[in-house]
Amino acid sequence: MDLSVCCIVQTTVGGEADAEAIARSLLEKRLAACVQIFPVASHYVWKGAMEKSAEWTLAIKARQQDFDAIAQAIRALHSYELPEIVATPIVSGDPAYIRWIGEQTSR
Repeated sequence: MDLSVCCIVQTTVGGEADAEAIARSLLEKRLAACVQIFPVASHYVWKGAMEKSAEWTLAIKARQQDFDAIAQAIRALHSYELPEIVATPIVSGDPAYIRWIGEQTSR
């Protein structure tokens, strides 16, 4: 599988249960090969005010061609008015791992 077809999609949510629900949904739909979940402290400006929140970040290993479907699935389960949904292409990686992403997201 070509490296250029893989990406890591990132989103943040307000609770661990929300993170696990999104991860489970993406894995069940085979839109993700792996979802890593970890706590973060986010600092940002929202509606003109400085904010600080405890959040959970999801790092979603996926195919770039599935980004729109992933974004739609995240929005369907997300509680934020404007969720972070961004993708970073994988520009280098172990060929066996990249192949594995392809196998796990094959539908």
